[in-house]
Amino acid sequence: MGRYADIILPLAQSTYTYAVGEGIEVEPGDAVAVQFGTKAVYTGIVRQLHDNPPARGRTKSILARLYDKPLLSPLHLRFWEWLADYYMCSLGEVMRVALPSLIKPHAGCESEFEPYIPRRERVLRITNAESTALWLAANARRAPKRAALIEQIMAARGELPRTATDLPASALKAMAESGAIELGERDFRPVRDLSQLRLPQLSEAQHAALESIHRNFDDHDTVLLHGVTGSGKTEIYTHLIAEHLVRGEDVLYLVPEISLTTQLVERLQALFGECVTAYHSKLTPARRTRIFTDMLNAPSGNFIIGARSAIFLPYKKLGLVVIDEEHDPSYKQSEPNPRYNGRDAAIMLAALHKAKSLAGSATPSLESYANTLSGKYALVRLMERYGGSELPRIIISDTLRAAKRNERREQFNKVLIDKIDDCLERNEQVILFQNRRGYSPYIECTECGWTARCPHCNVSLTQHRHNNTMRCHYCGYSTPIPRLCPSCKVAEPQSMGFGTERVEDAVAKLFPQARTLRLDGDTATSGAAYNRIISAFARHEADILIGTQIVSKGLDFADVTLIGVLNGDNLLNAPDFRASERAWQLLQQIAGRSGRRDRQGEVVIQTAEPTHPLYGHLCEADYDAFAAQMLAERQMFSYPPYVRIINIALRSYHVESLVEASTALAASLRKRFGGRVIGPASPLIDRVRNEHRVEISLKIETSASFARARVILAEEVQRIRLNKCFGNVTIICDVDAW
Repeated sequence: MGRYADIILPLAQSTYTYAVGEGIEVEPGDAVAVQFGTKAVYTGIVRQLHDNPPARGRTKSILARLYDKPLLSPLHLRFWEWLADYYMCSLGEVMRVALPSLIKPHAGCESEFEPYIPRRERVLRITNAESTALWLAANARRAPKRAALIEQIMAARGELPRTATDLPASALKAMAESGAIELGERDFRPVRDLSQLRLPQLSEAQHAALESIHRNFDDHDTVLLHGVTGSGKTEIYTHLIAEHLVRGEDVLYLVPEISLTTQLVERLQALFGECVTAYHSKLTPARRTRIFTDMLNAPSGNFIIGARSAIFLPYKKLGLVVIDEEHDPSYKQSEPNPRYNGRDAAIMLAALHKAKSLAGSATPSLESYANTLSGKYALVRLMERYGGSELPRIIISDTLRAAKRNERREQFNKVLIDKIDDCLERNEQVILFQNRRGYSPYIECTECGWTARCPHCNVSLTQHRHNNTMRCHYCGYSTPIPRLCPSCKVAEPQSMGFGTERVEDAVAKLFPQARTLRLDGDTATSGAAYNRIISAFARHEADILIGTQIVSKGLDFADVTLIGVLNGDNLLNAPDFRASERAWQLLQQIAGRSGRRDRQGEVVIQTAEPTHPLYGHLCEADYDAFAAQMLAERQMFSYPPYVRIINIALRSYHVESLVEASTALAASLRKRFGGRVIGPASPLIDRVRNEHRVEISLKIETSASFARARVILAEEVQRIRLNKCFGNVTIICDVDAW
């Protein structure tokens, strides 16, 4: 065994070298306690063992091995290394997000360091058959419940979880003292009983899609399932999941936001029972750590449904990865490092395990669709809604025309008002979509043009009428709404634009008989609050649900027959090359909430640009034509999927240093990459929490070596970081920036 070990610590560095002292046996993947600095003690992960001492300085020794088995398998260690390399961050930063907090304790000194003790399952055992037989002969008649317990233990091959009986602890203690049973512990073994599994019946179209997936898995590791909203993709997933669980393989079901998919989790738990384990960042640290250690100690055959962090769990025999709503931007982590894409990372994890990946969406991302055109992924389509229901009818309503004809009241065109009235008369439900929360995006003085802006961020303050405040949605700054303009002291500032709160007020005026609920970041402040609103609407305790894009994800309401999109333009006019793609995806997803049973739904989209090509494709539900147009534009202007983009963000509280550092970095990059470098330039929001921001973009053609480009970029970034003049500048590389 090597005398030295490279240790990964949860810091922004790759590894540190420690000596392996006498009497300590470690292997790659082990968790160890090490001293860092003068006193602090951290949990580290052994990356590799070797015989090469550090070039200089005294080498500290590993203090202790923490657990009796490695936390990381060699395969998962390779996965960490791939993440750090591809997303240009350190292994320590990967460790920081990958491991639950309780399993990697640290302390100010060695005496305060307390390793996490994994929970063990309490069990009832029969270890002495003769003693048990004697007890049964003497007590079976007068203690039938205890005798039945012994028979139950025997049927379970001599060992039964304590939770399998409701006998009180005092009775079990008495049985143990008399020699009938023994009380003990073992590594946790989750219950996985698939004997009563009853999978949903598939329609003819679903069955054909499932068979096509099976065939394509023969020669492709990844399949893209393009299924229209309401087509029953989840039922196909469940059949594939069951196949792999029966074979004793692990299954990962990835969703964009676990807190927004309550209905999905309930459906899966109704099918698979205790086999289903939900894993996401909203769980308590104790719960996340228990799930991690339980999987570490249990055999394979785990079924995990989770958000992107679920890719870091210790899978032993991963057989299938399902990526639901694969297009969703929530899969991309924005803060902190590693800024990884959960969809792409999950597909790589499956590849390392030699498992299969199934990515599903009603609105596939252009990157995934392009991968099917190139043959990298297989494509399977499911274009019929389950149960024979029809896709909703799309109605484009011209906002400017309605205003000229005096057919617009509040934020509603007459077409939408009439449709809502008809729905309410039929006792059907309506969802109104406006992708801005608050009362209005900003307030403005009509006399002098003053607008309320955040003193810490370069953004306008959003008006919230319910508490009469203006709030910054970036730093949280809040201030009361002024009665008179602070600049001219003449006029009262007016609300400009509208958010969900203002829509709620308008609905109360236009439809006083309607019961309303609002679902946005201000009302769904927790998972419990979100569930209350969704459950109330599902029980038809409200007629109209007003919400942001939260209402587009994973919801299935039987009585919703009308969707109103109040302003389609704010989706299309975003300053982002993905704006049209995102608008298509969001509008298709929100439209899919309508008419999911035996009644055809309708979608009214209000827009000032009714002739925009996107709306034509949307009305025809022609994804292929839309994708062809977008891909042609992307290729013409060199955007993904024809290039890869790395966004280099520079941040500092000192403007002069930021300008100098960004100029120097851009100049050095142009010497290496030429015209592939764009910037430096100020982003749309160039100051957040008083920290100034500048961005440089690097475009690398897919025909070039992306690995080599990352190496060169890392070298140039490191030169700037080592320059003492730029010590107050933070540089962040965001690979495949969304």
